[in-house]
Amino acid sequence: MASETCGLDIIDADYLREVRPGELVIMSEDGTIETRQLAEGEEKLDIFELVYFARHDSLLYGQRVNEVRRRFGEQLAEQHPPTTDNLDNIVVVPVPDTSIPAAEGYAEQLGLRHRQAIVKSRYIGRTFLQPTQQQRHRQLRRKHNTIPEAVEGKDVIMIDDSIVRLNTLPRLVEQASAAGARSISVLIASPPVRFPDFYGIDTPKQSELAAAHMTVEDMRKTINAKYLGFLSLGRMVAATNYPADKFNLSCFTGEYPISIGTRMDEISTPISMEFAD
Repeated sequence: MASETCGLDIIDADYLREVRPGELVIMSEDGTIETRQLAEGEEKLDIFELVYFARHDSLLYGQRVNEVRRRFGEQLAEQHPPTTDNLDNIVVVPVPDTSIPAAEGYAEQLGLRHRQAIVKSRYIGRTFLQPTQQQRHRQLRRKHNTIPEAVEGKDVIMIDDSIVRLNTLPRLVEQASAAGARSISVLIASPPVRFPDFYGIDTPKQSELAAAHMTVEDMRKTINAKYLGFLSLGRMVAATNYPADKFNLSCFTGEYPISIGTRMDEISTPISMEFAD
């Protein structure tokens, strides 16, 4: 048993299937496996696994996460193509590591160059999971560095997987600008995260989510980018090759698949799901 299939790969185990909703799997010391269906359940994979949490090499819903993220990038290219005619001066730069497949998909869809111009320290973990804002900012200062030769004089299109608290991007845009980038546009390979997660992800307060209280233009000004664009909900779901009802989309829509009871009083009225480009 493993939370992700990549854990099985590294020990040369055979992947059989995912545990079904409402299913109990009992494995005995002698190797026998017993399964019991304790309740009828509805499959609702948290789509943020595909956006951010899952490792590139894992399988979810029978698909390699890396390939789904590449398709996010392809959809992003269709929705937000470059606004400049001088395509030779554009360089697509991923925010490592989760955004690398999306940046590759975006660049290859449009025939653009892509460079891993941002170096991430392997010793600093995921900053948005730090318990306090002070700790998050301390981690951010040590986490990334930009390679000047990759961005100097270039029109940079920076690709990130999501915006949660909006801690990382202002620093990265500042670094790229200081390194000599001519312009910096930022594209996000998911919709705005406007609603808290009550099922385990560390986004407990809506007030901490940038998109819950800021417009796209507000966020663009905060990160000091030339342009800021998000992948639409419809395009994100389309890239998964599954219908929307197979996913928990609550962090984007505010529509929770399992009742959150009185916690609903803590958040603003959920927006309706939109599939417009």
